[in-house]
Amino acid sequence: MTLDWISLHPFWASLISILLNVFVAITGILPSAFITVATVGLFDLKYALLLLIIGEALGAIVSFILYRKGIRKLLSYPKMETINKNKYIQKLRNTDGVTAVFIILFLRVLPFVPSGAVTLAAALSPIHVLTFSLASTTGKIPALFIEAYSIAHVLTMDTKWQLFIILLICLFYFLYVGFKKWKEKK
Repeated sequence: MTLDWISLHPFWASLISILLNVFVAITGILPSAFITVATVGLFDLKYALLLLIIGEALGAIVSFILYRKGIRKLLSYPKMETINKNKYIQKLRNTDGVTAVFIILFLRVLPFVPSGAVTLAAALSPIHVLTFSLASTTGKIPALFIEAYSIAHVLTMDTKWQLFIILLICLFYFLYVGFKKWKEKK
């Protein structure tokens, strides 16, 4: 049913993908990986990449504007404390111009830096919205290419290998979380 609807209404399905990316970016804490998997699984890889880039770019811009207009209370959110201690995030909050552009590019390319934290730090900095938009989108494109291509490749694999990869990712995630909690106790 869903695949039939998408093939009959590709415009609406595309719009939903973009809007979901914007919504995830606004929340600042939800992962966009599920949207990436669904978009790559439902559309041609090139078209999916275009949708993902548009969605990520619009999401970052909308979030930046909203954060700048008054959502600065997020800094007091307990999980933001460790993110705020990151030296790159701190530097970004006190920087504008070319240095800010390079920091945003660097942070967007890294897969484990939360996008919401980068957007929030940039919104609290003196950087202009257009400069942020260009740097953020440019930095996100390589990460999206790698992510989308990897997902497209996994989706064409045999189910056994897909399950193996999912279990491997879960294992690494739990090891990472366990190590992080162990390190916090020290």
